[in-house]
Amino acid sequence: MTKRCNRGSGIAALTALWVVAFGGVMAGSVSAENTETPANPHADIVSIGGSITEIVYELDQQHRLIARDTTSSYPEAALALPDVGYVRGLSPEGVLSMNPDLVLAEADAGPPEALDVLKKAGVRLVLIPDEPTAAGILAKIRAVGTALDVEARAEVLADDVAAQLERATVRADAIADGDRKRVLFVLSVEGGRILAAGRNTEAATVIGMAGAINALDGFEGYKPVSDEAIVQAAPDVILMMTRGGVVMVDDAALFAMPAIAATPAGEARAVIRMGGQYLLGFGPRTAEAVQDLTDALYGEQAHDAGSL
Repeated sequence: MTKRCNRGSGIAALTALWVVAFGGVMAGSVSAENTETPANPHADIVSIGGSITEIVYELDQQHRLIARDTTSSYPEAALALPDVGYVRGLSPEGVLSMNPDLVLAEADAGPPEALDVLKKAGVRLVLIPDEPTAAGILAKIRAVGTALDVEARAEVLADDVAAQLERATVRADAIADGDRKRVLFVLSVEGGRILAAGRNTEAATVIGMAGAINALDGFEGYKPVSDEAIVQAAPDVILMMTRGGVVMVDDAALFAMPAIAATPAGEARAVIRMGGQYLLGFGPRTAEAVQDLTDALYGEQAHDAGSL
């Protein structure tokens, strides 16, 4: 049976409930620190990185944004800002044309030559650490808060997110080892060749946080894998991203691939699809994404101790 999970489907209801139940709490908590005044509250900022942009909004500093990168697709209001390009394919001319006072960028933004041009132009460039772990999310929030001179607000947000992450992992931690699903994260399918996630990847981390096992751990990073490797990995579920709600390969094409068809996931036609930035962004919504993935893997529970 095919399972689906994205913000445009049934999960949207869960998301809406979470936003109502906890988004308001978070907003209220941050608002409690609104007496904090940044040293330069109107500095024009270009945000490079989807999670960074989300944090800027959570810190109620969105009025300072003048542009964003392509991955900054949430919240929807961010889409109204000029797009200066992909986070790792920046054009310095595009960024400089915004005449920013500050550029906030994920640590792996680039290319390096573009960053060098920005530095030589005298633009204040702050690279935000982007470790794909729960601790990394909290460090990222605090780093953005420091760059924006709103450390107290950032501390409140970090505390809230830490509590959500802890709740999201309660259920995952309770899953017996023998019951844990094997999940194959498929990044892309180009020319019939599967590009999948190995260990030390954002996908592997999220899968583990959701109480499952990354089916491929014999290599690091995202790499093309052979049909034999897919069959030997024996995944129970295929996990894929959507981009802007668009499915990269539909179910019929996915399960027609011989390597996929020969796995338990292929036999059960089990695939979970989630928005790419939502699933792998490692920002304020990661706890929600982990909970959604856990529900999609193991089913929702009426009285889930880890429910958000």
